[in-house]
Amino acid sequence: MSDHWLRLEGAITALVTPFKDGKVDTVGLMSLVECQIRHGISAIVACGTTGESATLSRAERRMVIERCVEVAEKNVPVIAGTGTNCTETTVELTTEAKTLGSDAALIVAPYYNKPSQEGIYRHYEAVVRAVDLPVIVYNVPSRSGVDIAPRTLERLAQLPGVVGIKDATGDVGRFLASSPSIKAQLCHFSGNDQTALPFNLCGGHGTISVAANVVPRLMVSLHHAITTGNAQAAVAIHQRLQPLFIALERETNPGPIKYALHLARGLSPDVRLPLTTVSPETAAEIRSALEPLAEVRSASHASPSLPLALAS
Repeated sequence: MSDHWLRLEGAITALVTPFKDGKVDTVGLMSLVECQIRHGISAIVACGTTGESATLSRAERRMVIERCVEVAEKNVPVIAGTGTNCTETTVELTTEAKTLGSDAALIVAPYYNKPSQEGIYRHYEAVVRAVDLPVIVYNVPSRSGVDIAPRTLERLAQLPGVVGIKDATGDVGRFLASSPSIKAQLCHFSGNDQTALPFNLCGGHGTISVAANVVPRLMVSLHHAITTGNAQAAVAIHQRLQPLFIALERETNPGPIKYALHLARGLSPDVRLPLTTVSPETAAEIRSALEPLAEVRSASHASPSLPLALAS
């Protein structure tokens, strides 16, 4: 693992892909990336689960990555979501991401096909052998239908190019039980906002965060408190954010975070079918969770429907 990746830690935003009239809202996207960078986010993930990669065309994927790279200007790494359940397609998308200037690829375990552990290993092996781009393995069994076993992760860590793991299992105990060699070889990122505090207090490197779209400064502060040893402050920030974390999981991501951004920045809450916008009940819970947060209450890009926005 290179020194560059040893330094990658903290709050990383799993970026939404804003839509407007059914198309990618490039102005809204670029403004959102600028906001993340301004508030100290360590990196951004484009075209991941939160970015609705499953319903983006190849051309839209290219455009989203291009715009993120353009705005980031190498000030923060851009991590492109390139994983699919077809190894050949994953290689193609990862190659394209590198060509577009991405700093790394986030590759989800092959979904729906339900490959064996050997199949999972060979999938990643084929990608890193074909493309010279750092790869973060993404384990999210609740969505993919397969779990990357600890022994398989140990094998993957030996592959040149595999630099990290996004652990979205929600099982902090699993991370604690990881072998010392795995902890030393890979950057470990929590893939769940609700487990960000315990995961990182126990030695994790950071969080690939959904909530950071709307509260980047608070997520950065949370991780700063953890890395500087101020556990009391970290717990206090986490407690402030917990109602938002819960509200953002009421329905399938990214519907809830897109509604939060609608309140905070006036972006469209639209998601693409088969996903749907949030229910009135979830919308009310999100609104209630955002109102006490000074970061979103005091800013200047307020939606006409609610005086809430990200700090500028």
